[in-house]
Amino acid sequence: MNIKNIIEQKLAEVILNVYQLKDIQLEIQENKTEFEGDFTVVTFPLVKQLKKNPESIGLELGQALTEQTELLESFNVVKGFLNVKVKNNFFVDQFKTVSEQFSVIEKKNATVMVEYSSPNTNKPLHLGHVRNNLLGFSVAQILNEAGYDVIKTQIINDRGIHICKSMLAWEKFGEGKTPQTTVTKGDKFVGNYYVEFDKNYKKEIAELVEQGISEEQAKKDAPLMKEAQKMLLDWENGDEKVRDLWKEMNSWVYEGFNQTYKRLGVDFDQVQYESNTYILGKDLIQEGLDKGVLYKKEDGSVWCDLTDEGLDQKLLLRSDGTSVYMTQDLGTAVERFKENNIQKLIYTVGNEQDYHFQVLFKILKKLGYEWADQLFHLSYGMVELPNGKMKSREGTVVDADELMQDMFDIAKSKSEELGKLENFSEEEKNHNYESIGIGALKYFMLKVDPKKKMLFNPEESIDFNGNTGPFIQYTFARIQSLLTKANFTMKETESIELSQSEKELIMQLANYKTVVAKAAESLSPALVANYLYDLVKSYNSFYQNNPILIQEDENIKQYRLNLSDLTAKTIQKSLKLLGIETVNRM
Repeated sequence: MNIKNIIEQKLAEVILNVYQLKDIQLEIQENKTEFEGDFTVVTFPLVKQLKKNPESIGLELGQALTEQTELLESFNVVKGFLNVKVKNNFFVDQFKTVSEQFSVIEKKNATVMVEYSSPNTNKPLHLGHVRNNLLGFSVAQILNEAGYDVIKTQIINDRGIHICKSMLAWEKFGEGKTPQTTVTKGDKFVGNYYVEFDKNYKKEIAELVEQGISEEQAKKDAPLMKEAQKMLLDWENGDEKVRDLWKEMNSWVYEGFNQTYKRLGVDFDQVQYESNTYILGKDLIQEGLDKGVLYKKEDGSVWCDLTDEGLDQKLLLRSDGTSVYMTQDLGTAVERFKENNIQKLIYTVGNEQDYHFQVLFKILKKLGYEWADQLFHLSYGMVELPNGKMKSREGTVVDADELMQDMFDIAKSKSEELGKLENFSEEEKNHNYESIGIGALKYFMLKVDPKKKMLFNPEESIDFNGNTGPFIQYTFARIQSLLTKANFTMKETESIELSQSEKELIMQLANYKTVVAKAAESLSPALVANYLYDLVKSYNSFYQNNPILIQEDENIKQYRLNLSDLTAKTIQKSLKLLGIETVNRM
């Protein structure tokens, strides 16, 4: 229990004693004003009930807290706001408690599955995938820190017409080349043929239009499209030659994906493939028809009527008996709950799919799956660079690998400019450039609320001042330097009279677990990122206002070193929740 919780508890007791009012929860804020006090109590909610002015209520509560508890050193009331100064020993005890419980995680005895990434095997990962992966991975880390067991998963879209387009283009224009012979990363190699298909397909459409055929018809009649559709049919019928080519080209892509994931610092506990899951869900259709939840039209197609839920009618099986994406997703969800002992399933998918997931969850609920209430769509906004949106079919996508390399290069250039890494070996420098560059990318993306659309500016993200990853990494490195100079080892100390900046830092450290719990509940790494920035600002204020190495009183010096050490550990742990590395020297 932190000091704020103690005040809340004592305040509730005092309100009961003084006013005979039960279950009253007044808002308590850390005091950021120029008025003296550590916390501010907002008294206005009591005005209506007590028919008194807020100043009187503030004075009565301050007096009662002083007389009935051991909490307060002093208090003052300003325009109905009660500012309270808490006794020194509460902060000293708080720091001791936070230090002792730092590594303790209260297990929730529940398992959460988090799905993220889920790319197509016809192109490399791009900027949108970067936000998706960073968000999903960070949420998994936060849930784990909050006491949940977590399964990280992705479903790879490895079949369909878009895959056949790359395969056909390679067959026609590839001349037997491979990623190895061309020294090209596997996913980029295959992606180039997806672009090649589109280029030649557009040519064919233009030629047919010139012959007087409508554009709509030309798109259907273009020879390349017809061949791609035949290839998809051959794949579905198990044609050996097509299947072998499909396996080989996908293996090139997976090798490329794995390199990107490694550099991005994300991983998975399970991987599913659409080629295995696309037939799932068909048995659910019959189940739904038997229950009267689904209905069949005259042409044989199967639908779910969701108009009573404020949605529309949803196709689940075409008249020719083939399934749609929704059918597959229904089957995959059921399979996941059957195969894993999970209590919640989170889908990290962009907000353009909001409607799809509303429908998915409603249908599962109608089919009688109680766990449908435990499904959650972690919907996030699109991410753009300053020069605008990109189109993957035209080969102008913002490539994830190129973006990460750009971050490395910017980190290198800015570090050299500031002279921060002189006297470092080349290996140390490169490690730092990587940690700073990728850390900046992650922090900049994760500090924004997931629901918001965002503009990612690489240059802006690598700044050693302000609300950025490098600023936070730099503070951690500064503390490591301090602890090294002091030849620090953790030692017990006697109580000291704390300065205001020491109290504020202790309050920030005590907030860590509350922030993690809130971030886990709201699935928002932004709460952790912005907490980190506040913590670092508090530490820098403490560092500037309290002598440490030149402090003559050994007890005070040790106390401040202990405080610095716990701050560094909290920074490191918080950064880890965002998937960001720390470096000891910068």
